[in-house]
Amino acid sequence: MGRLKKRAYELVFRRLGVPPGTMRPYALPGAAGLYEWRWRRMLERAPVIDVDEHAARTGVAENEEATGCSLCGHRRAQPLFPPAGARTYHVVRCPSCGLLYRSPGIRPERLGDLYAGGYSKFLTGAYARRRRQRYALVLDAFAPLFADGRRRRLLDFGCGTGLFLQFAHERGFECSGVDLAPDSVAKAREVPGGRDAFVGSPREVPEIAAGGFDVVTMWSVLAHLPEPVEDLTMLRGLLTSDGVLLVLTVNANSLLLKAQRGRWGGFTPNHLKVYSPATLEALVRRAGFGALVMRPMYGDAVETGRAHLRAGQERRLRRVTDRGNQGNMLRAVAFASPEGPRRWGLSP
Repeated sequence: MGRLKKRAYELVFRRLGVPPGTMRPYALPGAAGLYEWRWRRMLERAPVIDVDEHAARTGVAENEEATGCSLCGHRRAQPLFPPAGARTYHVVRCPSCGLLYRSPGIRPERLGDLYAGGYSKFLTGAYARRRRQRYALVLDAFAPLFADGRRRRLLDFGCGTGLFLQFAHERGFECSGVDLAPDSVAKAREVPGGRDAFVGSPREVPEIAAGGFDVVTMWSVLAHLPEPVEDLTMLRGLLTSDGVLLVLTVNANSLLLKAQRGRWGGFTPNHLKVYSPATLEALVRRAGFGALVMRPMYGDAVETGRAHLRAGQERRLRRVTDRGNQGNMLRAVAFASPEGPRRWGLSP
């Protein structure tokens, strides 16, 4: 459907009081229960097979390898979704811990292949304008933790073109960043907040490897990591004793995922793992963090008052999202210290 035709349909639906497309599973009466039930039935019926057998059936490309669950080590999986559209990989679920992941997986040493060839162009334009709004919505949800950056060091892990580094710089943080894409880092260095942006892993940059950061941020990065336990353990080591890790990532418990299944937009071509609230908590605990605080995310349009929903529809959307944290995105803060949430007045 063309963009103009889709826009026309949405205007007609709005006049009729029908919620916008991606909000319908949340805002229409009875829809949430139906999609949740259908999702449970699908998981109950999905077979469980060895990951090597699954890789043998699907084929393994040169930059891929058969991988088990990177969270719990289980080497059996439930195949859920075959390749579709721009997504060329299979999505499977770990029957032990529930992690959703790409199978076969990308070899860690070939991860940079996913970001070669002008990836920075994707991170500019309309995408950049939307991101600045989202930064504010996520940071302010954990107030007062990120309100004042003075005398606080921040590392943006996967800094892209430096958009968040500049945003954090404006809040007073002393900013550094790392990214795998050289063209993105070159762009980041053009703004004041991105002057200390580097190409590569934090371990490869002496200024970063020395640690002592008060805040590490991961904006839509977690789903891209082939070895998440190792990476988050490394980031935990870069934090001060009362430091925090901020994570924004797609939500494997999203009601929209349960409605759209294999067509869900969170399964992008370069996403490797998708976390639910339960698997994200298991991950940060394994990486050595002391506490985790999450805040349900209702969607940018809802939280900025631009959703064009009736009052009852918005109440239903928020209620459904709150039930098990089913928003399309996860926003969370992991604390190095178990006392961190209490110190900042944040409840788990």
